[in-house]
Amino acid sequence: MKPFRLLTYCFFTLLNLSIYAQKKTILAKSKEGSIAIDGKPDEQDWENNTETASQFIMFFPDNGKPIEKEKKTEVKILYDNEAIYISAILNDNEADKIQRELTERDVFGVADHFAVYINGFNDGQQDYRFYVSASGTQMDCLATESNEDFSWDAIWQSNVKITPSGWTVEMKIPYAAIRFPKNKKQKWGINFMREIKRRNQKFTWNHINTKISAVLTQSGEVEGIENIHPPTRLFLIPYTSAYYQKDNTNNDKTFKAGLDIKYGINDAFTLDAILVPDFGQTKFDNAILNLEPFEQQLNENRPFFTEGTNLFNIGNLFYSRRIGGSPTQNPFLNENEEITNYPASVDLINAVKISGRTKNGLGIGFLNAVTEKTFATIKNTATNKSRKEVIEPLTNYNILVFDQRFRKNSSISLINTNTSRNGSFRDGNVTGLIFDLNTKANSYNLSGDFKYSTINDIQDYNGFKTYLTFAKTSGKYRYILTGKYISEDYDVNDLGIIFYTNYHNAYANASYRILNPTRFFNTFAIEQEVNAEIQNTTGKLQEFWYKTLVKTTTLNNHYFETAVFITPFENFDFYEARHTGSYVYIPKRIYSYMGVESNRNNNLTIDVTLSGTKYYEKGRFTYGIYAGPKYRFNDKFSLSYHLDYNHEDNDIGWVATDDSNIILARRNTETLQNDFAGKYSINNKMTINLIARYYWSYSDNKEFFSLQKNGYLAPNNGFDSNKNRNFNSWNIDLSYSWWFAPGSQLTVLYRNYAQEETNTVERNLNRNIKTIFNANMTNIFSVSLRYFLDYNSIKNKF
Repeated sequence: MKPFRLLTYCFFTLLNLSIYAQKKTILAKSKEGSIAIDGKPDEQDWENNTETASQFIMFFPDNGKPIEKEKKTEVKILYDNEAIYISAILNDNEADKIQRELTERDVFGVADHFAVYINGFNDGQQDYRFYVSASGTQMDCLATESNEDFSWDAIWQSNVKITPSGWTVEMKIPYAAIRFPKNKKQKWGINFMREIKRRNQKFTWNHINTKISAVLTQSGEVEGIENIHPPTRLFLIPYTSAYYQKDNTNNDKTFKAGLDIKYGINDAFTLDAILVPDFGQTKFDNAILNLEPFEQQLNENRPFFTEGTNLFNIGNLFYSRRIGGSPTQNPFLNENEEITNYPASVDLINAVKISGRTKNGLGIGFLNAVTEKTFATIKNTATNKSRKEVIEPLTNYNILVFDQRFRKNSSISLINTNTSRNGSFRDGNVTGLIFDLNTKANSYNLSGDFKYSTINDIQDYNGFKTYLTFAKTSGKYRYILTGKYISEDYDVNDLGIIFYTNYHNAYANASYRILNPTRFFNTFAIEQEVNAEIQNTTGKLQEFWYKTLVKTTTLNNHYFETAVFITPFENFDFYEARHTGSYVYIPKRIYSYMGVESNRNNNLTIDVTLSGTKYYEKGRFTYGIYAGPKYRFNDKFSLSYHLDYNHEDNDIGWVATDDSNIILARRNTETLQNDFAGKYSINNKMTINLIARYYWSYSDNKEFFSLQKNGYLAPNNGFDSNKNRNFNSWNIDLSYSWWFAPGSQLTVLYRNYAQEETNTVERNLNRNIKTIFNANMTNIFSVSLRYFLDYNSIKNKF
C-alpha cells in the first residue's frame, strides 16, 4: 500500500509541476454594451463572459503553493476599439482585515494590491504594469528584468469596492497606454498579480518559478482580441504655472505656460515633445559637502527625462542631468576682474523623443534636446564696466538606439550618443554594442558590451570599454563571472557619467538562497564575492575586496542584512590627488555593516543600520548609523524621520595643489543628515505632502602632507592655509496635489531653502542650526496646472 501511495503522490506532484510550467491562456471577449468603471463588475457583458482567469499560485514567500479557496480570485477581460477592460473578484474570508492605506500615485503603502502585467509583443522583454490598491490608488510602471520604471505614468481608469466577501476591481486600459503590433489577431503576454499585504503574500495567475531569475518570460497569454481599430493617439497637455520668489534682498514673480505633446505615430511608436519646459516644481536636489574628486551625481526628477526612457538607458550611456545641467566652461578673468553672475544651470529650449518597437522585436529610440547659449557676467572693479562671456554654447544632444529582441529572453543593442556644441567648443560621441543572451530555460546568461568614445577638443582623443559576464541564473546555487577593461581615454561625460577609467578588473560571485520558507525564515540568501581592479598604466592594485553578504526575512517579516568587506592588500587611489599620473596609498582595511528593518505592516516601523571601517593605520577609522522610525496613525496620515550620521577619524584627503606640490591633509569629518516626511491623503486623488531636510557636514584638517611619487606622504610643515570646511543646507517642501481628472493635476507648492558654507569649523549642532536659519532664506510659492486633452474627445464634440 505504501509504494502505491508514494507512486500516487509522485504522479500528482509531477502533474502539478507540469501544469505550472505551461503557459495559461485566457480569452478576451468583445464588449457589446457600456461599462461603468465603478469597481462593481455587474454589467451584462461581465455576466455573459464565462472566460475566467483563476487558480492563482503563490509567488512569494512559499513559491508554487496554490491560493487558499477562501482567497479565490477570478479575472475577466473585455475589449473594444478603444481599450481593454478588466474585472477582478478578490475573495477574502477576513474582509475586515484588508489593508488599504491611502497614498499618492505610484506609492505602494500598506495596502492590498491587484495588478495586470501586459506585454503587447509577447516577447518576454518588457511589461506594462498597472496596479491598483484596495484604497483605489493607481500605480503603473514599465518593467524589464532589471528595472521597474514608476516614473512612467499612463492615462487609464480604475475603481475598487470593498465587499463583505473581499473586494472587487474594474480597470479600463486604453490601447494608447500600451504598445502592440498591428496584427489582425492579437496575442499578448499577460499575468495578474494579487498581494495580500497583512500576510506579505503575492500570488500570480501564471506561475512564476523563483528557481528561474527571469520573471517576464513566465507570463500567460491572452487571445481573442481581433480586428481592433484603435483611434488616433494624439494627446495635448497644456500647462501653466505661477511663481513668487523672495529672499532677504530680492523678490520676483514669474508666469510660465507651455505644452507637452504625445502622438502615436502608429500602434507601436510614440512621439513625445516638450515646448517651453517648466521644471520648477520638481523635487529639490540634496546639496552635500563634496570632498570627493568627482562631481556629485544627482537624481533625475524631471518627468520628461524619467518617463519611458528605458530604451535610452541601455548601456548606461545616458545621464540626463547633463541636459540643462551646470555650464561646462569657466570664464577667463583679466586683471581686476571678478564674476558677478554665473548661472547654476543651462535652460532647456525644447526636447523630443520617439520610441517604439516593431512586430519583429526591433526597438528604436531617438532623443533630441537643445539647450540655450548661456553667459557669465564679469565686472572690472577698476573701470566698473561689465562684459559677458559664453560659459555654455548652444548645444544639441542626440541619442539613437536600436534594440533587437529575440527568443523572448535575449537582446542585442546598438546605441549612439552625441553632444554637439556650437562653435569651437568640445564635442563628444559614444557608440556602444551591448548583448544579453539567455539559454532557452533561462538557466545561464552571457552578457557584455563594447563601447567606443571620441572627443573633439583642443586635443582630440579616443577610448574604449568592454566587459564580458557569464552567469548561472537559476536554482538555489548561482554564480557570476565578469571581466572588464577600460582604456585611459574612454570618456562618456558629455551625455553620460563615468568616474573610473584606465583599469581592468575581474569579479566573481557565488550565492545560495532558499526558494521556499523554512521553519525559521521566509527568505534567506548568502553571497560570496571577490573583486580585483588593476590600474593599466602602473599595474598597481586600484581596488581589491572579498565580501560576504547575508540577507534574510523572518517568518514575522522582519528583514536582516549584514556584510563584511575585507581588503587584505594595500591599494592606491588614482583620483584623490586630482593630478594625472599621481596616486595615493590606501592601507589594508575591513568594512562591515548590519541592518534591521521591522515588518512594514506594523503601524510603527524602524530601520537601523550600523556600519564601520577599520584601517590598518593607527587611529584611522570610520563609523556610521542610519535610523529611521515611521509611524502610520491611520490609513490617511503618517510621519517618518530618518537620521544618517557618519564620522571619520584621520581620513586622508586632497586639499590643494601648491605649484607642483600636491597637498593632502589628515582630517576628521562628520556628516549629519536629518530627513522628515509627512503624508496626509484626503482621498486617492488628493494628497498633502511635507518633506524637510537638514544637512550638516564639516572637514577639520589636522596635519598637512606632500604627496610623494610613490603614493606615500611626507610631512609638510610649511603649508598653513585654512582649508577647513563647514557646510549647512536646509530644504522644505510643502505641497498639495490633486489629480482632478485622468492625466490632469493641480499642484500648489511652498518651498523654503538655504545653504551656508565657511572655513570655520563649528562642532556645536545648535549653533549650526541657528546659523542656517539666520542665513538668506529663499521662499518660493508656486501653483501649477496641467490638463490632459485627448484629440478624440475634442473631435467628438465638434
